[in-house]
Amino acid sequence: MSNNAAIVDISQTANKFRSSIVLQAENKYIDVKSILGLFTTLVGGHSYELHVHGPDADEAKAAMSEVFAKHNLNVQVVE
Repeated sequence: MSNNAAIVDISQTANKFRSSIVLQAENKYIDVKSILGLFTTLVGGHSYELHVHGPDADEAKAAMSEVFAKHNLNVQVVE
């Protein structure tokens, strides 16, 4: 699976939700709905934290965890 496919998949999944979904990579914060932001940040081997806030946050957390796991990306969803 190419990284490009992962990025598109992640972004499309994030855009299904109204919640704000932000990926923290070291000291950078990236809006997961932005494909461009993901391209510059999502490189294998890092661990990331995902911050989800909004009206459908629970569903968004579940869906995002699934899509990151599917692409073997190490993401910790912050409660």
